[in-house]
Amino acid sequence: FTANAQMDAHESHLRPNRRAPYLSLMLDNGWVDGDIINHRYPGSGTDEDPFIIGWTHNDPRDPMQFSQAVRWAWTGLVSLATFTVALATSAYTAASRQVMATFSATKLVFELGLSAFILGFAVGPLLWGPLSELHGRRVVFLCTYLAFTLLTAGCAAAPTIQGLVIMRFLAGAFGSSPLTIAGGILADIWPNEQRGLAMIFFSSAPLFGPSLGPVIGGFIGEAAGWRWVQGFLAILGGICCLSMTIIIPETFAPTLLSRRAERISRIQGQVYISKLAKDRQGKALRESIKEALVRPWVLLFYEPIVLLLTIYMAILYGTLYLFFAAFPIVYQEHRGWSQDIGGLAFLGLAVGIAFGILVALYVTIRSTRPSKHNSDEVWNPEIRLPMSLVGCVAIPVGLFWFAWTNDPSLHWLISVAAQVPFGFGFVLVYISIQNYLVDAYTIYSASVLAANAMLRSIFGATFPLFTSMIANTSVLLAFGCV
Repeated sequence: FTANAQMDAHESHLRPNRRAPYLSLMLDNGWVDGDIINHRYPGSGTDEDPFIIGWTHNDPRDPMQFSQAVRWAWTGLVSLATFTVALATSAYTAASRQVMATFSATKLVFELGLSAFILGFAVGPLLWGPLSELHGRRVVFLCTYLAFTLLTAGCAAAPTIQGLVIMRFLAGAFGSSPLTIAGGILADIWPNEQRGLAMIFFSSAPLFGPSLGPVIGGFIGEAAGWRWVQGFLAILGGICCLSMTIIIPETFAPTLLSRRAERISRIQGQVYISKLAKDRQGKALRESIKEALVRPWVLLFYEPIVLLLTIYMAILYGTLYLFFAAFPIVYQEHRGWSQDIGGLAFLGLAVGIAFGILVALYVTIRSTRPSKHNSDEVWNPEIRLPMSLVGCVAIPVGLFWFAWTNDPSLHWLISVAAQVPFGFGFVLVYISIQNYLVDAYTIYSASVLAANAMLRSIFGATFPLFTSMIANTSVLLAFGCV
């Protein structure tokens, strides 16, 4: 490879940078040009010794070779798509009184709508993450996100509470795809030393979404009714889906190289194969699909670090959604706040999250700076974890603070301020774990994130059902510190 790479590097200086045509970039995963076809690949082109396809120097289809501006645009778009789904989880809670009045539903039945959506997060990732590693990111992402958009629109027109809960579950299942596939896309397009900043930007989406959902949903619900809350989410989802369709190409290298190998084989009449396909030779399609679907479970139960980090993240995630179900009780029922003003109580959480993101940015820039000067340095995923130690302390402080200060006899600002350390700590832990898992399991990052999303979503779906138990005694909320 070395001699070929040196010759390619020399030749690349003699010609301008190549670019793939836009339509080919979006529609043709096997696109090749003359330089790619005539590149000297290792092998002899026979069935016994096929040519092994890899990225060429200055390859116009290598996702990591696109400009930083383009890759940041992709990062921003998948983050917006993730934010929209996260917004849909909690915006629903802001219109609790309207939904219960429309369908004459009890508080518990209404809370099932929140739990059902999050429970969908537990089901979907186990399919979408592995399938994206088998068939590519783009087709799985776009199909599932389109289904999420249509189902959210269906929620706006739900004739019964049962139909609303069922469609919320399905919307959550299909809408969970960004939680796993988006992380995989970032692993595809950013090298290790640059991925930390992109992951912080992406990880802020599922954090800001739930905290701002009740605020946005509260004002829309008060002005236009709860159905328009779902309508707004469907419109935002449609904008994201259309934008991703025309802007983000396939980014999964194994899929791109496999299609390239098939294309060159047809053109040259010799045997070309990607490295990953070579490793998979002899495996039937059924076996490959089974392996992909089982992989998240294997990573979860056979990798102790994945299991321990996922359990801890799941407890925190469940506690976060316990807040979302409890806040309407604490501020609207006990303090008599209106629906729109009641949503503003979540701004304390948003402030904590924003502060946590700023700290995470600073720590990430400082911790990755040395690697920029030493390209031979072995990347250590554990560099992502130290800031989570600060978060582990801040979280119980915020929980105990809120548990003992949410009584109506105390000023509302005291309990709202308690959300700041919780949001701050939650961000540091969440970003640390997400970054670590992606760095440690790069090519299978979608599967490991699927396992993480599945377990934490189960906790997030069940914890809000405990809301009725904490309605009369704030001390129980402190048990979230465990």
